[in-house]
Amino acid sequence: MDIKGIIPAMVTPIKDNNEINYDATEILIEKLIANGCSAIFILGTNGEFHMMNTKQKIEFTDFTAKKIDGRVPLIVGTGGNSTSEVIELSKEIISVGADLLSIITPYFIRPSSEELRDHYLEIANNLKFPLMIYNIPKLTGISVEKDILEELATNEHIVGIKDSSGELENIKTYIQIGKDKKFNVLCGTDSLILDSLKEGGSGAVASTANVVPDIVYGIYNNWEKGNFKEAEKHQEQLKKIRELFSEGTIPSVLKSFVNHTGIEAGNPIAPIRPVDEKVEKKVIEVVKYFNNSRG
Repeated sequence: MDIKGIIPAMVTPIKDNNEINYDATEILIEKLIANGCSAIFILGTNGEFHMMNTKQKIEFTDFTAKKIDGRVPLIVGTGGNSTSEVIELSKEIISVGADLLSIITPYFIRPSSEELRDHYLEIANNLKFPLMIYNIPKLTGISVEKDILEELATNEHIVGIKDSSGELENIKTYIQIGKDKKFNVLCGTDSLILDSLKEGGSGAVASTANVVPDIVYGIYNNWEKGNFKEAEKHQEQLKKIRELFSEGTIPSVLKSFVNHTGIEAGNPIAPIRPVDEKVEKKVIEVVKYFNNSRG
């Protein structure tokens, strides 16, 4: 399975009663597809997978798959700490319409490289379904080492990796591993999208696409056409959003941005708090900037 282009890491819209807001979800899906996404990624870090129960994850996937209706592939996060837990959830998610699974490295615990390899191989060989590895060491405490990825990349069911290390050198290492294989390397750090494309990356899973999909897609589309200055311009514009992400706990700032674009993403799931008034004012100013820049 070939994965390339810009894939929004979709937020999960939540109502005040902590139920999923399916009306807002449908509006967001249509916005992302209308702007030209390559696929949609749900239940990732910014999708608050770690805050949702199994029933919610299955129902949310089922709804999203039906609304997408095959127009673009649906990538779903099914990661967890226990190998058997991941396999069990993944089977349920596959049954309701996922096209590809994203499996984060175990977190809280820190498995050895050999244990991590065994984790992914057992999942892949049990499911026999396309999956990609999700590497985000700043939050999980571990990173997928080069030697282990070289071995995992030879498995026919492990088709790629999303790297959110924030380190271009790490992405470059992964790209070299996948170069002669049918193995996709997706950038998971929005500030490095263009740099990773220059190195031969397949594309990106981008949270900022929830807010300005046209700008984010413009990085990839202009790169593909050889319009490098335009691609750089689009990449530079993302700084205005990215610079505010550190002013709240994930995904509070992102959800504030989505809310102020007119889609009811709601608040982050407790115990994460919404952004304070000071940050919200900054968010509003950035949204105004993008609205004005489009004329």
